[in-house]
Amino acid sequence: MSEVEIPLHRLVRRVLDRAAERPERRYLLGIAGPPGAGKSTLAVLLRDAFPAAAAEIAPMDGYHLSNERLRARGDLARKGEPDTFDVAGFVDNLRRLRGTARGTPVPWPTFDRELDEPTPAGVIFIGQRVVITEGNYLLLDDGCGWSAVREELDECWYLDADRDVLEDRLLERHRRGGKSAEAARTKVSESDLRNADLVGATRERADLVLRERGGRYLLV
Repeated sequence: MSEVEIPLHRLVRRVLDRAAERPERRYLLGIAGPPGAGKSTLAVLLRDAFPAAAAEIAPMDGYHLSNERLRARGDLARKGEPDTFDVAGFVDNLRRLRGTARGTPVPWPTFDRELDEPTPAGVIFIGQRVVITEGNYLLLDDGCGWSAVREELDECWYLDADRDVLEDRLLERHRRGGKSAEAARTKVSESDLRNADLVGATRERADLVLRERGGRYLLV
């Protein structure tokens, strides 16, 4: 498998050129990939590399179901799996971002990792030309409603990573979130890595496949 480095400015230029073909509305870019691949980091780097106020992030994680609701369903331990999100709400708000004229506010929920809960209206879209939405299941085609997401995106990239890298990053993430070492290992092995396998099967649906190595992004 050949890989070639692609500078961040070239990725930005790609999006700006395509967005210019549709100046009447926002351009929606998706970044999919397994948990721990670095999607959030890439989204932030991209956003900050665009001209001032041209882009903002609409994270999929804002559509986690609340812990209270998951607990009532007996699904709290499965949090992060495809059916533990408000998929319909996510798709509806993507459509709103596409269909609402720039200048009219569109609120979007974010996710507070310390509270482990969504934050309503964590970001407000107003004049941004580009929306970057990132999450595991953007390319998923299943019975939970995720297949409707791809229809709302102008393009979707897949950010990949080696399995051992994913495992190390996820263990560290859960430990930082307050889990014990044992609980973190259980969460990673019984949930996160299973999700990574599920997401890995969606890679071929992406417009670009990228891999991060040492702070550089490689086109696969």
